[in-house]
Amino acid sequence: MSDISDLVFDLSGDSLPADYPFALWAALVRQVPSLAQDEQVGVLPLRGSENNARLLLNRRSKLVLRVPASLAEAASTLAGSHLEIADTRIGLGSVKRRAILPHPTLHAQLAAGAEDESEFLMAVQQHFAATGITANTLCGIRRTLTDGTASISGFSLVVHDLKPEASVLLQSTGLGEGRCYGCGIFTPYKVITDLE
Repeated sequence: MSDISDLVFDLSGDSLPADYPFALWAALVRQVPSLAQDEQVGVLPLRGSENNARLLLNRRSKLVLRVPASLAEAASTLAGSHLEIADTRIGLGSVKRRAILPHPTLHAQLAAGAEDESEFLMAVQQHFAATGITANTLCGIRRTLTDGTASISGFSLVVHDLKPEASVLLQSTGLGEGRCYGCGIFTPYKVITDLE
């Protein structure tokens, strides 16, 4: 059983810059500095629609932090706070704790790695072999996350035919660097044929 769980915060606000992940992490750490002391902490990519370099938030948009049990209480204090992100202010409402559940197919919007797709997939398979994960993979489009000064590049990735234990392990540990920016974080994925 993983000691990692998701903290799901209600979110209020209209939009964020499309390159929000670096600024969002900085804002979270300003509120709860201990988040930066554990590399297991992840911030799931926000859901919304992009329009003119903005991510438009909607009523279903949530802020989800993936945290170890040791940081759950501290991270939960974010409920009721406001975050200043670039030129925008967003509010965090009530928080719910959600267990990591097994799903046979998972998706990461961006997993950091080599520029060459075959090298990237080879590194993924080596990581799986080292951690005892057996699964099949589908590599999507190459992506770069940047805020103008820092950047992380990699590919979107679908991992399927996962056994329950391996699914929970992959969601709990992630893949590659940049978990705090939403990179290498896996979430349930329903339709393999819909790969971007």
